[in-house]
Amino acid sequence: MTTPTTDLRDDAEKLLRELAGPTATLREDQWTAIEALVVKRARALVVQRTGWGKSAVYFISAMLLRARGFGPTVIVSPLLALMRNQVAAAERAGVRAATINSGNVTEWQDIHEQVSAGEIDVLLVSPERLNNPDFRDQVLPSLAADAGLVVVDEAHCVSDWGHDFRPDYRRIRTLVAELGEDVPVLATTATANDRVVADVAAQLGVGATGESHGGSDTLVLRGTLDRESLYLSVLKLDDATERAAWLGQHLADLPGSGIIYALTVSAARDLADLLTDQGHRVSAYTGQTDPAEREALEQALLNNEVKALVATSALGMGFDKPDLGFVIHVGAPSSPIAYYQQVGRAGRATERAEVVLLPGPEDQRIWSYFASVAFPREHLVRKVIDELDQTKPLSTPALEPLVELNRTRLEMVLKVLDVDGAVKRVRGGWIATGEPWTYDEERYSRLDEARQAEQDAMLEYQRIDTCRMEFLRRQLDDPGMDGANSKCERCDNCTGNHRSSTVDAQSVQATRSRLDRPGFDLPARKQWPTGMSKLGVGLSGKIADGPDTGRVLGRLSDLGWGQRLRALLDGPDGEVPDAVITACIQVLKAWDWAERPTSVLALESPTHPILTTSLAARLAQVGRLDDLGVLRLRPDHPPVSAANSAYRVAGLVDAWEVPDFTAVRGPVLLVDALTDTGWTMTMAARAVRAAGADAVLPLALASPK
Repeated sequence: MTTPTTDLRDDAEKLLRELAGPTATLREDQWTAIEALVVKRARALVVQRTGWGKSAVYFISAMLLRARGFGPTVIVSPLLALMRNQVAAAERAGVRAATINSGNVTEWQDIHEQVSAGEIDVLLVSPERLNNPDFRDQVLPSLAADAGLVVVDEAHCVSDWGHDFRPDYRRIRTLVAELGEDVPVLATTATANDRVVADVAAQLGVGATGESHGGSDTLVLRGTLDRESLYLSVLKLDDATERAAWLGQHLADLPGSGIIYALTVSAARDLADLLTDQGHRVSAYTGQTDPAEREALEQALLNNEVKALVATSALGMGFDKPDLGFVIHVGAPSSPIAYYQQVGRAGRATERAEVVLLPGPEDQRIWSYFASVAFPREHLVRKVIDELDQTKPLSTPALEPLVELNRTRLEMVLKVLDVDGAVKRVRGGWIATGEPWTYDEERYSRLDEARQAEQDAMLEYQRIDTCRMEFLRRQLDDPGMDGANSKCERCDNCTGNHRSSTVDAQSVQATRSRLDRPGFDLPARKQWPTGMSKLGVGLSGKIADGPDTGRVLGRLSDLGWGQRLRALLDGPDGEVPDAVITACIQVLKAWDWAERPTSVLALESPTHPILTTSLAARLAQVGRLDDLGVLRLRPDHPPVSAANSAYRVAGLVDAWEVPDFTAVRGPVLLVDALTDTGWTMTMAARAVRAAGADAVLPLALASPK
């Protein structure tokens, strides 16, 4: 017998109070979604702003469906680590929840058994798990057959038009396709424009225009994105030091605790160190932060034990602190949609939250770098397919030396090809399926155009003198826009209250002195890439004849030295500036080497030969070192451009004309203008040591990140 709708709503309201507190009441759209999923067994797409209560919809629906005798709810989310507080709240409300992710491998078997025994109400899985061979073949079929509800959280990740596309998410299509006709599907996101909504709807079969599925009407709930608590402003300071100084000077004045976003890991670390030195309670939070430390840092921010976390985009979707008082960006994200998603973390339960953008001229360079690691050209992708056998699996490390792609891009390509059906992940690695595959050149070109349009829009956001919130809402095709009357009357442009760009001169000088401390370690490569023998190179295992730990003057993304080094490397080749020599001397003085170098050798640079050789000559003069000249490339040796480690190493074998160094006593200081992967320094040092040098100490002016 069907439960009357009025009784069902009473049950839903009761569950909400257990989840969110005794005063909580359902929004009408929340109830509409719950009713569609539980009563109509429909498929729904919910696009609502951060803090609206999307998680309440799926946790309440899960419990109502379980009470009606349906199977467990499967939630696919990329944010399992950041859903801790939501899961904890659900468990307090009686929801039996479990997660399967890379952080709890030892618990997987027990969880599989609990699912089979019907002891789990909600199972949260990462999209990566959907193609784990054991999970895909042994657990997923039973889940697809018995699931009471399937939830795709952060559904914009399905679309490569979205700001955070993830190839693994495309596998959800397979899961949805294998569901029974009466299994409801809920897709949720806070950041999707019309194009992303249509793409997500098409891929998940939830329907964006009200067509039917399984005899039931689909539902699209798309609310306004305006946030009355957000006070947006932009402050332009072209000098990175002044931006950092402004933040140090004004951070204590911002309300409550918040998030300071930086575009790169190194910028986040540098800014956190700077603010800490100035007495602010902040910590860095990046994708390289240990998972256990991430959890502790999130809790510290939730408890207001820190003024701010200085974070990359690693702290974003899924982090829930309703009273977050501010979001500052030191550097602009590459799209208004990504920007809105991040600022939406603030002001969910406060009357006012400050949102400040401090863009820099270097932002576009960083955008270009991230764009450069996008989906590769067709011939590189074809090479991946061609190298795979249809019966004998090949692991990713074994495949890497056979194709001219680094590990990160290779893994992305394999995931896309897997979704497209050209390859398949099995125990032991990857195999080719033999299925025909087409490189969608038109789609990738249109995607490049869309990305460029987003970057142009982000630059326009910085220039406009009209309402900033209205601009962001239009970028996201906000259905709540009401024509000419959509001004927020809160942002700096609407109110005329623009933040002062004046920074105390002493603060700027102190900040510059701190940021100008040059130098960081360049760790020596320890292990040769796997599979070198397949390229005809007899190198494997540990590297025993490479350089010692080296030093780099600065990163191109640094807040301090970044701007100067970028200008130096982007400009015409010329003599090394005195300021750079002075900084290099400071780096050498602070170097904790086992033995001081006795000589200096410049690596021949195809792009900056005068800069590199003058650097070596000046250091030899100042440090009273023997100037060994230039380690020149063989004239007949082809240039090496491969980013893939194995190919790069193979290309650098016998690359230099190496003189006899047996008469050299003591370590050789090996200098170059720019170091990226570290393999050039490794192979050059190996050649110098083979020619008789005792040890090699690498020194570079810059690294990209």
